[in-house]
Amino acid sequence: MEEELRVRLNDHQPSKIFPVKPKSTPKTLSKPETPDSRYWSSFKPHSIPNLVSSISAVAFSPIHPHSFAVAHSTTVSLFSSNTLTASRRFSFKDVVSSVSFRSDGALLAASDLSGTVQVFDVKERMALRSLRSHKAAARFVKYPVHDKLHLVSGGDDGVVKYWDVAGGTVISDLIGHKDYVRCGDCSPVNDSMFATGSYDHTIKVWDARVGNSKWIAEINHGAPVEDIVYLPSGGMIATAGLNSVKVWDLIGGGRMVCSMESHNKTVTCLSVGRMGLEGENRIVSCSLDGYMKVFDYGRGKVTYSMRFPAPLMSVGISPDSSVRVVGGSNGMVFAGKKKKKARDEEEKKKASVMSFWSVKSEVDESRRRALRPSYFRYFQRGQSEKPSKDDYLVKESKGVKLTRHDKLLKKFRHKEALVSVLEEKKPADVVAVMEELVARRKIVKCVSNLEEGELGLLLGFLQRYCTVERYSKLLMALTKKVLETRGEEINGKEEFKGILRNLKREVNQEIKIQQSLLEIQGVIAPLMRIAGR
Repeated sequence: MEEELRVRLNDHQPSKIFPVKPKSTPKTLSKPETPDSRYWSSFKPHSIPNLVSSISAVAFSPIHPHSFAVAHSTTVSLFSSNTLTASRRFSFKDVVSSVSFRSDGALLAASDLSGTVQVFDVKERMALRSLRSHKAAARFVKYPVHDKLHLVSGGDDGVVKYWDVAGGTVISDLIGHKDYVRCGDCSPVNDSMFATGSYDHTIKVWDARVGNSKWIAEINHGAPVEDIVYLPSGGMIATAGLNSVKVWDLIGGGRMVCSMESHNKTVTCLSVGRMGLEGENRIVSCSLDGYMKVFDYGRGKVTYSMRFPAPLMSVGISPDSSVRVVGGSNGMVFAGKKKKKARDEEEKKKASVMSFWSVKSEVDESRRRALRPSYFRYFQRGQSEKPSKDDYLVKESKGVKLTRHDKLLKKFRHKEALVSVLEEKKPADVVAVMEELVARRKIVKCVSNLEEGELGLLLGFLQRYCTVERYSKLLMALTKKVLETRGEEINGKEEFKGILRNLKREVNQEIKIQQSLLEIQGVIAPLMRIAGR
C-alpha cells in the first residue's frame, strides 16, 4: 500500500510553474549630481592652520590677482590667491572685527573692538588714517563699491558713521538703531546707499544724501541680525539671523521674497558667489553648526551643503570665482581653489568664444558651424530677407521732430526763438513760446532786444490776436509791457502808426462789447434770482 502511494506521488505533474525571481539589490542613497554640486565640489581643499584665534572676517581685493585679507585676533594677514600663503601682516591694539578693500585694491580699512577704524596702504604696509569716534567696539567697516573717499562703519554704540577718509572726520552720525549694530553692506549700484543690521532685529537702509540722518527704509528680520549682504542687482538684500537666511525686495517696499532655515545653529556670515565666469549668483551662508550651504534664491532652495570640522565664523568668494575661503572658530582657514581641469575648461570655452571674433576664415567657419544661440550669426539671421505678402510689418516708432523754435529754446536762444515763431504766423505756437519765455523770466529781455523789423512783427501779432478770448489774458498784459518799454521808439516811426491805430480801435471795440455784456448781465441777474425763488 505504501509503495503504491509512493508511485502515485512520483507520477504527479504540477499544474502551474512559478519562476523564482532573483533578490533585488538595494538602491544607492546617493543623490544624482547637479550642476551646483559639480561646481562647488570642484574646489580643491587647502587648509591654512595656526592663526591662533577665531577668524572674524575675510575680504577679497577687487583687483586681480584678488589677494584676500584674513582678520584673526589683533592681526590682519594678507594672503595670495595663487599660492595661498601669507605675504603681509598688519597689527592692531585690539581684536579686529571687520576688514574691507577699496575699489582699486590700494587701501585696506579695518575696525577693532576698541572703536578705532584704521586705513592702511597695502603696498607700503603703513597706516594712513586712524579714525576715532565710536564710543564702543566698532563691529563693521565698508568701503562703497566705487567711492574712494568715504567709509561706513557701525558699532556697539548703536551709531552708524559716514566718514570722510581724506579729512579723517565724520560727515554724519546716523542714529536709529536701538541696540548693537553688528553688520552692514553698501549698494553695488549706488555709492550713497547702504544697509545696516542690528541686534534690535531691524535692518535699516540709509542714503547719505538724505538730511536729518533719517533712514529711508526699515525691515524687521524677527531675530538679531548677524550679517547682511546686497545682491548684485542692488534691489535685493539677504540677511542672517538665528538659523535663518531671508531675502528681501527693497524696490518692492521691503517684501520678503524667500527664507532658508536649514541650519541648526546661528548663521554667522553671508557672501554672494557666482558659479563660474558667466554663471548664476548664489548666496553662501556659514553657521556655528559647521555647515556651509549654497542657496539658490531664484528657486528658493538649498542646492549644496558642505561640512567643516569647526564652527564657521566668516566666508568670502573671490570676484573671479576661483577661490573660496571659510574661516573657523579654531583659527583655521579652510580655503578652496578651483581645480585646474575645471578652470582649463572654462578658459577653453572663453577662448572659443573669442576665436569666433577672429578674422581668419570667418566666412568658411560660419558655414561649417551649426546655428546656435551662442553664436553671433544667430542674432544676424534674417536681416537681409524681404517680407512676403502674408507677413505683418511692425513699423518702428519715429522720434518727435523738433521745430526750429523748439531747437532754439533748447539752446537758450530766446530772442531768435520768438522771432522764428512770429514768422511762422501760427498763433497757438506763438503763444506757447511766449508762455515758456514768461516761465523762464526772459520775455521782457527779449522784447527790449528786438530790432525794428522784429518789433513790427510782434506789434502786428498783438494787434490781430490781443482781443481773442483764448489769448487775451497773456497778450493784453504783454501789449501793455511792450508799449511801456518801447513806447518812444514806436511813437517816432511812421510804419508803426497804422498798427497802433488798428490796435487802439480793436481795444476800444472790445471795451464797448464788454460794457454792453455787463449791462445785459445787470438786467438778467435780477430776473434769474426771481426765477430761482
